[in-house]
Amino acid sequence: MRRTVLGILAAVLMVLATGCSFATKDPDYVPPAPLAPLEQLQQVPVTGQTTLSAGEDVTAFVTEDRNIVCAMTSSRGGHLNLPYEANSYSDAANNKFAVVPVVHCELAKYAKPDLDDIADDCAGTGLGYLGGTVLLSPDKAVYGSCRSGVTQMESEYGPKGSRSGPISKLRELPDGQNIERNGLRCSAYNGGVACGNVSGGVAFFVTREGYQLISDGGKTVGGNLKQGS
Repeated sequence: MRRTVLGILAAVLMVLATGCSFATKDPDYVPPAPLAPLEQLQQVPVTGQTTLSAGEDVTAFVTEDRNIVCAMTSSRGGHLNLPYEANSYSDAANNKFAVVPVVHCELAKYAKPDLDDIADDCAGTGLGYLGGTVLLSPDKAVYGSCRSGVTQMESEYGPKGSRSGPISKLRELPDGQNIERNGLRCSAYNGGVACGNVSGGVAFFVTREGYQLISDGGKTVGGNLKQGS
């Protein structure tokens, strides 16, 4: 009887020893640095986009923290087809322009554009070029734009935002996932959003703290975020 009890006890101890593990935190562990934006867009598998569609001509999404909204859409003569901002994309006068695939994003909280990245003189005034928007076309990325007042993203999710409106109805792009449309790709990661034309070596990365504008296959990086941050 004693041998049987000892045998059972030994078996139980063996199961416990092999079936359970205890993790301890390594004080010397340093997590790997986030991938550079173009590497992130290249290496992470593309997620299905059907559940994010905001219409047959636009794929739009918002980040989990509700700080960035993006539309993978089209431009005609500088007019953008956006589901969250009033626009004149569909005006017949724009039919003469070529349709160009673009990605447009807005931020609720954002950094100012660097002087070197201001891309417009705002009708000769030199005033009103503000951050909070970023536009990717197949050959370039631009941060900021000429405008007055707040964007729709600021209106909904800024400090005094309503938390209701067209952006509140969009689906999330989960952190770490990629999405692609018309040759352009976006990824929500590292606290922000990266979008790019991977084959053309053009991209941007934007967060509430700042932005990067990437060209020449990653050789040229502008903006106020350090490369690799």
